Amino acid sequence: MVIYLITTTIMTQYIIKAPNLHNTTIDLPASKSISNRALIIHALSGGKGILKNLSDCDDTKVMIAALEHNPETIDIMAAGTAMRFMTAYLSATPGSHVITGTERMLHRPIEPLVNALRRLGADISYEGEEGFPPLRINGSKLDGGDIEIPGNISSQYISALLLIAPILENGLRLHLTGEIVSRPYIDLTLHVMHGFGCQAEWTDVSTIEVKPQEYQPNDYHIENDWSAASYWYEIVALSRANNLSMTLSGLADSSRQGDSVVKYLFNFLGVKTQFEKTDAPLSDVTLATKPYMPTRFDYDFIKQPDLAQTLVVTCCAMGIPFRFTGLASLKIKETDRIEALKTELRKVGYVISDKNDSELVWDGERCEPQSNPAIDTYQDHRMAMAFAPLAITMGEIRINDPEVVSKSYPNYWEDLKKAGFTITESPIPTT
Repeated sequence: MVIYLITTTIMTQYIIKAPNLHNTTIDLPASKSISNRALIIHALSGGKGILKNLSDCDDTKVMIAALEHNPETIDIMAAGTAMRFMTAYLSATPGSHVITGTERMLHRPIEPLVNALRRLGADISYEGEEGFPPLRINGSKLDGGDIEIPGNISSQYISALLLIAPILENGLRLHLTGEIVSRPYIDLTLHVMHGFGCQAEWTDVSTIEVKPQEYQPNDYHIENDWSAASYWYEIVALSRANNLSMTLSGLADSSRQGDSVVKYLFNFLGVKTQFEKTDAPLSDVTLATKPYMPTRFDYDFIKQPDLAQTLVVTCCAMGIPFRFTGLASLKIKETDRIEALKTELRKVGYVISDKNDSELVWDGERCEPQSNPAIDTYQDHRMAMAFAPLAITMGEIRINDPEVVSKSYPNYWEDLKKAGFTITESPIPTT
């Protein structure tokens, strides 16, 4: 006789409704991107000075824990930024470590960064599949010098190299070959480095030079997150009939965050942006509707790929056909975001297609939506946050595994409630 054991797990689902939306002020989370860069620099400068307004998201917490406790095995969970930045940091500082992560992280490529670090003198070996974590790293003082790296890889590889460049024996002269993607994130890294007294500059359109030098300890204030702001732009855009406005805290008009371009993108979708203080480093920002609606929307997301999910879902819900290019990096994020968007949008009645593994196109094609559709999040925080606002146009939307938002915006659901969304929790047994 064969006995089959059936294991039942409980998955959480949120049922989200938007019956009573009202104007409110939202305290956005601090920028994860800036926090993680500042943490590496803070560690390299001897841990002196104070980092103010650090992000409290999962990705930043794992970096704080790794830097503070310095364990032999570092599990960065699903934090891609932490994997790349910590790999470079551990390579250039004394100690022997293994760095690993979630099952998905073990299938996210890291070979371009490992190869570059090895050319600088790093001792790194693969503990599993070649080209992927986990890694064994024996850290030491690295030589530095001149290296080439493709510009069309993840900007996090490039930023990881730049962050350790000042402590390299010969500094770093980094030549980026081919098309440079996500350039604003590279510029953000340089901007944060400047905030700690580091001279690091583009010497031409494809070369960055960082001479050997010491980071200067600094009390550094981290601005809030423009990526998080994008979901509130989506909410205002989808709430046009309600004349809704939202005030968002702690943003900079001249921000170096690449996703700050969201204020221009949503201007085309009928959302205007007003800064309360135009002469201050940080300001409250009010979003409100304006009378404008495009007949279609085409855009190249090569510099801001993290905004793609927000814009794809928004345009579908507003009935605006689109062609979005520059999305190749979406396939190696927390999930294959191109396939995830196609699958989940079909559940709510929208048929989008992809081309060349780097484009998403919607010509207005619809299909029969599922009854009471539940959006799978694929362990991807941005899937949950981009789809939740559909409650405005659909009356109700269900989000599976909603806890994934803790990766970048832990208070997202509470902030939705503050704005008038109704959220109820429903456990779902699965086998």
